[in-house]
Amino acid sequence: MGRVTERRPVIRVRDGAVSTRPDTLVAEEPLEIRLNGKPLAITMRTPGDDFALAAGFLVSEGVIGAADELATIVYCGGARDEGGNTYNVVDVRLAPGVPVPDIALERNVYTTSSCGLCGKASLDAVRTTTRWQLEAERPNGLGIDLLAALPERLRAGQRVFDRTGGLHAAALFSPTGELLDVREDVGRHNAVDKLVGHAVQSGALPLRDALLMVSGRASFELAQKAVMAGVPVLAAVSAPSSLAVDLAEETGLTLVGFLRGSSMNVYAGAHRLALPVATG
Repeated sequence: MGRVTERRPVIRVRDGAVSTRPDTLVAEEPLEIRLNGKPLAITMRTPGDDFALAAGFLVSEGVIGAADELATIVYCGGARDEGGNTYNVVDVRLAPGVPVPDIALERNVYTTSSCGLCGKASLDAVRTTTRWQLEAERPNGLGIDLLAALPERLRAGQRVFDRTGGLHAAALFSPTGELLDVREDVGRHNAVDKLVGHAVQSGALPLRDALLMVSGRASFELAQKAVMAGVPVLAAVSAPSSLAVDLAEETGLTLVGFLRGSSMNVYAGAHRLALPVATG
């Protein structure tokens, strides 16, 4: 739809010199997600991959976990004043027999591009709704050299970031460090939902052999999304939250933060890694 970026005029000041020029900005628009015709949530996102975003959101909420549980995802009414569809409303229809949550009793909120799954920060909720146990330790362990290479490979896959400097990214890697998929969005949680949504639509859940890398901090909601998708390893270039560490410890998720070059902090799940002998 060509709505990922927009051009806006900007006054540029460089070394005391002032000029006017167009600048490329990342687009941010609301997306209303409906479930079987009823409003479920609104999130601020970068347009694109909207169907995957909706599917991934439902995986994170524990509503679906397989492609055959989805019947259809379609754009629905959302007309502009001057006519035409905004493409900012999607309706997800579940397959016959798939339980539909009581939306009146569930979280039905507006989420910003930075807060993610606010209002459902419950370790018990994740523990009771996740469908898969995370894989145990790998026979040879993941090497730190492999982990150290992930941020650069993630950055290389950020095509829109190069033009705007304003997008988060999330990527899935194989155990050998191969880039499997990368998605960008103004919200880091949306980028992860787009990854997970593509995976569930293609029948790839649970992602038992995948490593999830995010370009920011590792918040509780991102750890939750990893666990709900069956991802055993979550790595971030910035810090985790205390609740994210709690969730990782309870579920067996390997959580790595401050992954920058050869430096990193391992907060939980070190049993999956091939770490050098500690010196102190």
